[in-house]
Amino acid sequence: MSAIPMPVQAGADVLASYPLVEQMFSRHGCTRVDADGIETFLARSGHALLVFTEDPMRYKETLDLAVIVPQLQRAFPGRFVTGVLLPDAARQVQRRYGFNRWPALVMLMDGQYVGVIDGLRNWDEYLEELQALLSAAPSRPPTVGIPVRGPGGGAGACTS
Repeated sequence: MSAIPMPVQAGADVLASYPLVEQMFSRHGCTRVDADGIETFLARSGHALLVFTEDPMRYKETLDLAVIVPQLQRAFPGRFVTGVLLPDAARQVQRRYGFNRWPALVMLMDGQYVGVIDGLRNWDEYLEELQALLSAAPSRPPTVGIPVRGPGGGAGACTS
């Protein structure tokens, strides 16, 4: 049995291979954010939407998000700037925001975490969730760590 030839190889250059992703920059005014430049992007005031992409061969939803994000920009004109992290950068920065489903949108206010929309949603859900994020105050990003307890022996505390 032979493999079905794919038009794009896994791990290929996302911008060169996927016009929908490239158009987020060339047609829709998104800013390309890399892992080294994340702090510069976070220094902006106001709301910012960070788009975390993944390899479209692994996560087909990335191409859906490349269509959805420009529509969200039109639905909320001037309410946020949009930064896009391509797969390598997105993987490096993802831990900072604690989401587990790809692709993801992270809303920031003055560089601080507000919330995340991870995975794909129905259009009405995007509108509702984005409106809620634009109205919310910054908060601490979720983590996947173990809760730390102080000295004392509360429930679940370790004892020797």
